[in-house]
Amino acid sequence: MAADEECKKPLEKRGRLTAVLTLATLISAFGSSFQYGYNVAVINSPSPFMQQFYNTTYMERYGRPLEENVLTLLWSLSVSMYPLGGFFGSLMVAPLVNRLGRKGALLFNNIFSIVPAVMMGLSEIAKSYEIIIVARFIVGICAGLSSNVVPMYLGELSPKNLRGALGIIPQLFITIGILSAQVLGIRNILGNSTGWTLMLGLTGIPALVELLLLPFFPESPRYMLIQRGDEKTARKALQRLRGWDDVDAEMSEMRLEDQSEKAEGHLSVLTLLSQRSLRWQLVSIIIMNMGQQLSGVNAIYYYADSIYATAGVKQSDIQYVTVGTGAVNVFMTIAAVFIVEASGRRLLLLCGFGICCGACVLLTVALNIQETVTWMPYISITCVIIYVIGHAIGPSPIPYVVTTEMFRQSARPAAFMVAGSVHWLSNFTVGLVFPFLERGLGPYSFIIFSFICLVTLVYIWLVVPETKNKTFLEVCQMFAKKNKVQIKLGDGDLPLKESKESLEDAIKVTAF
Repeated sequence: MAADEECKKPLEKRGRLTAVLTLATLISAFGSSFQYGYNVAVINSPSPFMQQFYNTTYMERYGRPLEENVLTLLWSLSVSMYPLGGFFGSLMVAPLVNRLGRKGALLFNNIFSIVPAVMMGLSEIAKSYEIIIVARFIVGICAGLSSNVVPMYLGELSPKNLRGALGIIPQLFITIGILSAQVLGIRNILGNSTGWTLMLGLTGIPALVELLLLPFFPESPRYMLIQRGDEKTARKALQRLRGWDDVDAEMSEMRLEDQSEKAEGHLSVLTLLSQRSLRWQLVSIIIMNMGQQLSGVNAIYYYADSIYATAGVKQSDIQYVTVGTGAVNVFMTIAAVFIVEASGRRLLLLCGFGICCGACVLLTVALNIQETVTWMPYISITCVIIYVIGHAIGPSPIPYVVTTEMFRQSARPAAFMVAGSVHWLSNFTVGLVFPFLERGLGPYSFIIFSFICLVTLVYIWLVVPETKNKTFLEVCQMFAKKNKVQIKLGDGDLPLKESKESLEDAIKVTAF
């Protein structure tokens, strides 16, 4: 049988990490995903100096200082304009990746990084805090696009046995970006009254690197074959990525998927929302992306200094504790890269949300009794670190991987558009609301995050299947029963079928 012949091939023929695939992954992740993480944390450490700049500028204009509530509002806008821009960026995903391709969309996206980098770098000279707020919105568009396009691009470049590991690389670079911003934010480096504008402007450098280097690497073979109908270019790209000429098996699987795309047609967001065969996949990515962001992770990143101060950490030590937390985040994400193919996606999600749930409960208790117990601040810091560990191994990286795997080519751009919109709206909500939530509820605000983690965990336990080492068509078949449809796949091993009859008859979807 064809499947037996595939199993008898040398191990490296099942998909290896070639130089072209490695460099394409690193360049796209550094040029795009790194910026997402960098801009999440970049305004955390220099926030006192930025707020001082806001107040000074206002004083020079109007002759009076900013009221505390107005300053809080302006700062909340500075924080929350970034995820709001991310939301609008996510709405641009489907049209851009369908028109320009995955690589083309990433190259175009650099506009939304270089322009705001210049704006933020010149904001102090222009004596305008409005420029910072607008620039944060524009660089948020960049993050909204990159956070969806990079996982899609890498998921379509990767062989199925490496899809999980390479799918976590964007999240790894997000954590490296966060750590880089935290290190640069140390007072003796750039997190001071003279260096903060340069710190904000540095976000344009990764974009320049990507703009110069990514054009030398292949476009997604799936995009070229299925959406452009260019089989010659798709084969050539696949041969470069795999490092050998015999790519007939993967080309056959893509042709099979192409046939199903022609049967279903291109799926817009509205069509996706009404597609019965994709109902539970859609609900799952919405729940996972809401859980990922509403679990409180960005409250930790945006307001880490404030949380540590509340926990009783000395002001002079906060910046170093923050950097240490970022280093733990990077280390655990690296660990996730190496274990995701062995442990699977589902187990990491369950463990991650479970750890986050418990850490939020313990943090609430620790913050409430720290004034009566001298060593309790150390417990609070430990809870934050445990939370970061839990989020890094599952909730942070895995939803992007699973979103790629749950949908076929025609539905994937629209699915990422929906997932990205939910992701960034939830992110925006946390960034805007948390300062007021913290002021009103104090330590009890983390109980809300704990409940959200628990609800997400229960949903994943009941609904989300394991998708590792499965083709996109096999994952579709796994959801068939939940969606109450029958998906009849042709006889034998689908990826290796090449006859016209088998391609046409391979997929039939009917409602029960």
